[in-house]
Amino acid sequence: MTPSLGPGSPWSDLERPPLNAASLRRALVRPGGLWTALDIVPATGSTNSDLSVRAASLPEGAVLVAEEQTAGRGRLDRSWSAPARSGLFFSVLLKPDVPVARLAWLPLLTGVAAATGLARAAGVDMALKWPNDLMVKVGGEERKAGGILAERAGDDGIVVGLGLNVTLREEELPVPTAGSLLLANAVSTDRDPLLRAVLRSLEQWYGRWTAAAGDPAASGLQEAYAAGCATLGRTVRAELPGDRTLTGEAVAIDGDGRLVVAPPGGRREPVGAGDVVHLRPVD
Repeated sequence: MTPSLGPGSPWSDLERPPLNAASLRRALVRPGGLWTALDIVPATGSTNSDLSVRAASLPEGAVLVAEEQTAGRGRLDRSWSAPARSGLFFSVLLKPDVPVARLAWLPLLTGVAAATGLARAAGVDMALKWPNDLMVKVGGEERKAGGILAERAGDDGIVVGLGLNVTLREEELPVPTAGSLLLANAVSTDRDPLLRAVLRSLEQWYGRWTAAAGDPAASGLQEAYAAGCATLGRTVRAELPGDRTLTGEAVAIDGDGRLVVAPPGGRREPVGAGDVVHLRPVD
């Protein structure tokens, strides 16, 4: 049977085939594993919003994937949009039994898991920009290829969403500072194995972290994040709540997942919320 190639067909762009839901479920949803359900929808406003609404009735490990997001959200209410089937747009429902103070590590954990999985599956050296951006090199220039958003859902749930540009072409970039795996010369842009790799890596890191009661040092998460963080060692400007800014060298990630900034001649200050701008590359 020949697939329909009409404008609304998932096969309308043969370079961007649809994800294979049955194959992904067979590979990822298994007894005793973290992932308990995996659904793929052709399009939605936001997978985070959709999963959050249903969180109370779902078990931990539900995964919602969209072939296209029309109202995707990032931190600070920034929008995220991309052509259909050009990336990975998904959210997962987690219900970690860890101290509340350690939940701030979930976006960082997701970044480590994504970078680890994509290094294996796509052959791309991905860096982490604190606290939730995934960066790639395009022609020697650092560009944002993905972002992570974690939100509370109900009494005990956390929905973590990830958006990643996979086959976005130069002329499709929303801003010049954006990138994609394709533009970073990935060895593979087949989204099925990429999604499998990211979710398997997330399952492994989440298991280590929860087994250690969310302790970032004991689980190895703090060390792994620092090793892959492109923000450390750079001069940064942190735009903080209350219209305050802090400029200095990013010197560490502390035990609460905060970025420690050392202003020239000043006292080190941990930054837990705000927007961070890289002002110079690492020497």
